[in-house]
Amino acid sequence: MQIVASERGLRRLEWSDAAPVGPREVVAAAQEQLGEYFAGRLRTFDLPLDPIGTEFQRRAWLALAEIPYGETRTYGEQARRLGLAHGARAIGGANACNPLPIVIPCHRLVGSTGALTGYAGGLERKALLLRLEGARS
Repeated sequence: MQIVASERGLRRLEWSDAAPVGPREVVAAAQEQLGEYFAGRLRTFDLPLDPIGTEFQRRAWLALAEIPYGETRTYGEQARRLGLAHGARAIGGANACNPLPIVIPCHRLVGSTGALTGYAGGLERKALLLRLEGARS
């Protein structure tokens, strides 16, 4: 993944092999924690974050961090937790703009039937991440 950071924190992760951009300390911490996550030794990231998005998007992204490692929620459940009775599509739209996949775990959201739906990195990657966390076999 390409890591893009600002002086304030991690700004973006992209499914790319491009070189990291940003302050060395933030990039190194992100590389270390992502490595630990993929090795199965890290469940919660502890990185300074600086994602760019609307107020609603950032609110939706912060709520994703409340989904425990290895668990999933539906878009509808997530919308209701944010006080949006019929906001599943709005949550899906915000997640589609998530600049920090994995660190802000949008892969933990699934369709109303439990089916894997929508993931900017592709459904194969979403399935892999959920298997890594033990949420799917």
